[in-house]
Amino acid sequence: MSAAKRLKTGDMDSVALAEKCINQIRVTAAETVQSAKSGHPGAPMGCAPMAHLLWSEVMKYCPEDPKWPSRDRFVLSNGHGCALQYTMLHLTGYNIKKTDLSSFRQIDSITPGHPEVGVTDGVEVSTGPLGQGISNAVGLAMAETHLAAKYNKPDFPLIDNFTYVICGDGCLQEGVSSEACSLAGHLKLGKLIVLYDDNLITIDGGTNLSFGEDVNARFEAYGWHTQTVTTGDSADQSDMRAAVAAAQAVTDKPSMIKIRTVIGFGASKQGTHGVHGAPIGDDDINRLKGEWGLPAESFGIAPEVTDFYDGLKAKNAGGFAAWKELATKYAAAFPAEYADFQRSVVKQELPADWDSCLPTFTAADKSLATRKSSQVVLGAIVDKLPELVGGSADLTPSNLTKVEGNKVDYSPDTPEGRYFRFGVREHGMCSISNGIAAYGGLIPFASTFLVFAGYALGAIRVCALSHFRVVYIMTHDSIGLGEDGPTHQPIETLASLRSMPNILVLRPCDSTEVAGSYKLAVENTHGPTLLALSRQGVPNLPGCSREGVAKGAYTIQDVESPAVILVGTGTEVGLCVEAANALTAKGVSTRVVSMPCWSLFDGQSAAYKQEVFPTGVPVISVEALAATGWEKYSHVQVAMRSFGASGKGPALMEHFGFSVANVTSTAEKVVAHYKGAAPELIRPEF
Repeated sequence: MSAAKRLKTGDMDSVALAEKCINQIRVTAAETVQSAKSGHPGAPMGCAPMAHLLWSEVMKYCPEDPKWPSRDRFVLSNGHGCALQYTMLHLTGYNIKKTDLSSFRQIDSITPGHPEVGVTDGVEVSTGPLGQGISNAVGLAMAETHLAAKYNKPDFPLIDNFTYVICGDGCLQEGVSSEACSLAGHLKLGKLIVLYDDNLITIDGGTNLSFGEDVNARFEAYGWHTQTVTTGDSADQSDMRAAVAAAQAVTDKPSMIKIRTVIGFGASKQGTHGVHGAPIGDDDINRLKGEWGLPAESFGIAPEVTDFYDGLKAKNAGGFAAWKELATKYAAAFPAEYADFQRSVVKQELPADWDSCLPTFTAADKSLATRKSSQVVLGAIVDKLPELVGGSADLTPSNLTKVEGNKVDYSPDTPEGRYFRFGVREHGMCSISNGIAAYGGLIPFASTFLVFAGYALGAIRVCALSHFRVVYIMTHDSIGLGEDGPTHQPIETLASLRSMPNILVLRPCDSTEVAGSYKLAVENTHGPTLLALSRQGVPNLPGCSREGVAKGAYTIQDVESPAVILVGTGTEVGLCVEAANALTAKGVSTRVVSMPCWSLFDGQSAAYKQEVFPTGVPVISVEALAATGWEKYSHVQVAMRSFGASGKGPALMEHFGFSVANVTSTAEKVVAHYKGAAPELIRPEF
């Protein structure tokens, strides 16, 4: 009888073997942390029984093909405990060697200090900022239900997986998890199962210092199925096994299993915050190896543990082979659906010539707010891009994100729906969108007012770090939104977002630039894209082009030998054109540059940068947002130096200096000051 079979018989031999495996996980995780002389051994040592049960009995996975579409998804939400995940990936045959464990937290290691998607095979999402992982898991579960509804046929469950989460107290204290888990209960995501490590310890000390709530009662109120397991440290995993089986059987509710454990089980400081975030020491590790009968050498694995996990490989490979056989039969029965599945889910390719449906606009067309032209463009592309899904944080009538092609809402009764009602949950929406993107086969969009990107900045940052393709449709992008006042008028928001790596931040000036921005967003596979869109109408400017948007900045109105350059974004580009016309009429020849995306312009050649902003010509930037960052591109900034105010949008623009009179006056002073000898702005990159 194989070791894997023996484990499931329920006899003493199976419990003894489970204990050996669990203790091996504890020691190897602790040794991984010790090798770096930093990290978090407590959670891995306490959660080892959960991990062993999941990887040995519960989850379906295949190390030979880590991206198998119908694999179960695992999320370690308390990502500081990643030594646990790396240990399990090593034991189960993923591409994690002992040398990778010993290089934990080192430069260029595939075992970074917190799990990072794209760095380590078997890691689905980047976790570490607490609450993000469990919230991503909600998105993973939503994506599974949507794609299952789209592709599955009777007797052909092409998409069929659970999402399993291990989380700690910290994840449940963070507000983002409350937002996401509330929505998960509302959506009845029955294939989402969370194992909560209830170890009663946080960094500060006992959870009783700050966290006294009844977690299960809260999750029951959210609409979750809840259970409690008090034997979380035991090698006899019958209680935990039964709880997971019961959770799997509940199809109309996500499940929370509260599992009592001892943090740092076995360590001399077990059960205290002293084992949370510091190595336990070589002496403690050597003591445990001796007490638990484990090999004394560095990162040694007991032979029976190796045999047991090697015995799982055939089962895992068999599950994958069975799915491939199912997929072959599906392809024969439903060739069109399978071809689309291969394109969007497996290869993650866009439909051929998808951008042919992008609408064109001319200067003769009606002036539109860029949020309105966004609606026009979105309506034109959703039918061509069936993988484009998403919604708004309860601002659909303002964000204008619901169009004919996504008129069916995603719900428990209509999981095939493409429009997601996120509710007033900006942070949860963006974290959930990360999970949807991580699942594969979908391009999610998330929408709210631009100022509330600040609420969601944690999730947006992790999205950029993870290189996920998420489209943020953010409207009401400046003081021009008007009467809602400074609480809703973004000032510093774009400066913050523009400073973030791996994200395209686009503020288009008219309908043509909106269309160009959507083309970039859909084709951007290297990270998220944010569209900052106006509430107020803007004219369609003759010199605008989609191709110009892709360069980040380009000349839209030119003169021979310009004396000054006005550069703007969004609604202020039209103002620049008006001011340039007034200046040129006065004999001050003025070029106008639209600069929808700083980072794209930064990536252009030095020659192109010099062409747009030639040395010696003074540059004035005009943007109804913070001046921060514009000093790289302009000598003088017409910008916001304070928060906004409540009032009519046009009146506010005039009040804060965004007027033809102020821009022309500023330009005349700047030209007189520099007298054709403005210093160089765009310097070579070294």
